[in-house]
Amino acid sequence: MCNPAAGLGGHRRFWLPHRVPDQPFALPEFYLPHPSRLNPHLERARGHSKAWAAGLDMIDVPQHGTVIWTEHDLDSHDYALLCAYTHPDAGAEELDLITDWYVWVFYFDDHFLELYKRTGDIESARTYLDRLELFMPDGGEITATPENPVERGLADLWARTVPHRSAGWRKRFIASTKALLDESLWELANINEGRLANPIEYVEMRRKVGGAPWSANLIEHSVHAEVPGEIAASRPMEVLRDCFADSVHLRNDIFSYQREVQDEGELSNGVLVFERFLGLPTQRAADAVNDLITSRLHQFEHTALTEVPALFDEHGVDPAARAATFAYVKGLQDWQAGGHEWHLRSSRYMNDGGPKPGTASGLGTSAARVFTSVLATAPQRLRAYSHTPFGDVSAPPSLEAPFPPRLSPHLESCRRRNVDWARGVGLLDGVLWDERKLRAADLPLCAAGIHPDATAAALDVTSDWLTWSTYADDYYQEVFGATRDLAAAKACNERLARFMADGAPTPLNALETALADLWPRTENRAAVRTAVESMTASWLWRLANLAQNRIPDPIDHIEMRRRTFGADLSMSLTGSRSPLARLAADYAGLHNDLRSYRKEIRFEGELNNSVLVVRNFLDCSEERAFSIVADLADARLAEFRHAAPDDHLRDWLAGVAHWHENAGRYTELELGHHPGFGRPTGIGTSALRISSLLPAGG
Repeated sequence: MCNPAAGLGGHRRFWLPHRVPDQPFALPEFYLPHPSRLNPHLERARGHSKAWAAGLDMIDVPQHGTVIWTEHDLDSHDYALLCAYTHPDAGAEELDLITDWYVWVFYFDDHFLELYKRTGDIESARTYLDRLELFMPDGGEITATPENPVERGLADLWARTVPHRSAGWRKRFIASTKALLDESLWELANINEGRLANPIEYVEMRRKVGGAPWSANLIEHSVHAEVPGEIAASRPMEVLRDCFADSVHLRNDIFSYQREVQDEGELSNGVLVFERFLGLPTQRAADAVNDLITSRLHQFEHTALTEVPALFDEHGVDPAARAATFAYVKGLQDWQAGGHEWHLRSSRYMNDGGPKPGTASGLGTSAARVFTSVLATAPQRLRAYSHTPFGDVSAPPSLEAPFPPRLSPHLESCRRRNVDWARGVGLLDGVLWDERKLRAADLPLCAAGIHPDATAAALDVTSDWLTWSTYADDYYQEVFGATRDLAAAKACNERLARFMADGAPTPLNALETALADLWPRTENRAAVRTAVESMTASWLWRLANLAQNRIPDPIDHIEMRRRTFGADLSMSLTGSRSPLARLAADYAGLHNDLRSYRKEIRFEGELNNSVLVVRNFLDCSEERAFSIVADLADARLAEFRHAAPDDHLRDWLAGVAHWHENAGRYTELELGHHPGFGRPTGIGTSALRISSLLPAGG
C-alpha cells in the first residue's frame, strides 16, 4: 500500500478481517544488520498517546457519520510499541511527542480512506489536503481554525515540534509532510483507474506517500541531531534517506501483501508490482523484493562508509556536526531494526514463524537473527563485486520510436559546421576522436531531432554542446576509467567549472578549449551550468564503481543514470524542461544502455549499464535482462503518455530515440574501429593512447 500508514507500518485497520486468505508465500530471509532495542518509556507513551488521541476526538467520535477508530482499534494498533522500537534512545517526553506524530499520521490515513478513497472523490480530497497546509506555516503563528481531528492534531504537533528546530530542518519537514499528504492523490487516482505502477514509478512515489522521508526528519528531532545544512541536500545524504525509505516501504509490502492484495484488492504493493511486471510467481516476486531490500541496505552501508566521510572533508564539517550526522545515521539504522521487529510482532501482518507478544525479545534474540541474515545475503553482496569485465556479449534489441521525429531543416549545414568546429577546438586529435568517429557519432542528428524548430545558430550551439559532452564522456572513460584516478577526475571537474564562470583560466587541452568556446555562445547559462556540473559529478560516481569493480544497486543506477546520460543538459539547451523530465530521462537512459551495451561491456569494461545491473540483481540470462530493460523503457514511456500525451518533451524523446537507432556510434561497423577491438585492453595499453590527452604536466 503506497500511503503513510503502509509505509510506516500499516494502514486502515489494525484488526484482521473475518476471513483471511491462505498465506500466499513464505517469508524470505531478511537482511538484518542491526539488532533491535526497546525504549524503556514504552508504557508512559502508550498512556499519553491514548489520552492525546481521545482529547482530539480521534476515538469513538463519528466523522461525517463514520467512526474512524474505536478504542479497541487504537489499543490494538499500539503505535507506542512501534515508536519504542524505532526510537530506542529517545527520552520520555520525546517518545511521547514522536508517538503522537505517528498516531496522527495513521489517523490521517484512515480518515482520508473513509472520506475520499472509498468514494473516489478527488476534488473534495484536494480541498481537504489544501487546508492542511494552513497548519504547517514555515514561520509565525497558525491563524486558521481546525475543523476536524486531523487539523487539530497537526496544529498541536506543529506548535510542539517546529519551534525547536532550525530553519533548514523546518523546510525539509514541511516538504516531506506535504509530499506525504499530497501524494495520496496519486494513489487515489490509481485506485480509480485500476492502474498498476511500473517498478521505477512505484519506488519513486512510494517514498513520498509511504512517509519514510518524513520519519527520517523526525529521527533528527528525536535524537536532537540535525544534519548540517551544507550537506543535507548532497547526494550521500539523499542516498541514505532514500535507501532507508525504500527498505522500510518494501519490507512493509512483503508483510502486508496478504491483507492488502488478497483481501483488500490493493494495487500499490511492491510484491504485486514485481509479480505483474516481471511475470513472476508470488513467492519469487516476494523473494525479489526482499533482494531489493538487501541491495538498498548494502547501498546504505556503502554510502555511509565510503561517501559520507569524504563529504565531511569536502565541506569542512566540524566535529560536532559530524557527530550529529552519525547520530542521525544511527537513528536510521535503529528505525530499520525496530520497524522489522514490530512487523514480526504485530497481529495485523503475515508473520507466521516470527515472535509474538510475550515471547523472548531483545538484544540477544535479534542479534542472533543478524548473524544468520548476514550469512544468507552474503552471495548477493559478493556477486556485485565479482564481475569479469571485457567478456563477450550479444547484440541488444532495438526499441520502436516513441513518437515520429521532426528534424530541423538546418541538419546538413549543421553537420558541416560541426566538423569544422570540432577540428578547430582540437577534438579531432586522432587519439581519442578523429573525423570518422565524429561523423559516426552524428551529434547534429540528435540536435536536429531534439531541437527541430531552432534557428541555424541555435542548432549549432546545441549540436556543439552534445558533441562536447559526448567527447567528455569518452574522455573520462578513456583517461580516468583506465587509470581509476578519481582524484585527477575530480580536479578535472573543478577546472571545467571555472570555464563556466568569470575569470576562466587558459585552456590546457581540447576538452577545456571546446568548453571555453561554447560558453560565450550559450543561453540559459545558470541551468546549463547546473546540468554540466551534475553530469560531471555523476561521472565520479561511475568511476568509483569501476575502481571498486562494483555493479551498482538497481535503484541507485536508475537515479544516477539520469545524470550520467546528461539529460538535464540537453533539455536545458532546448527549453524542454517539464514536470515529466524524469520519465523522459529514464526512457532515454534505458534506451542508451541497450544501444551502448556491447560497446560498453565488451570493449570498455563498463559496469554502469542497466542490462548488466539487471543481470546481476536478478541473476538472470542476458536475453532476459534485455527484455526487462526494454520493458522498463516502454513502461516509462507509457507513463509519460498517460501523464501528458501532448507534452512538449515529445520532440526531445523522439529526437533522442531516432539518434540512437540511426547514428553510427553503436553499430558493429563503428565498434570495429574501437581501441579495444581485436587487441588487449587495460591500464597499460590505454596509457599508451591517453598521454597526449592529459593537460600539460598532468
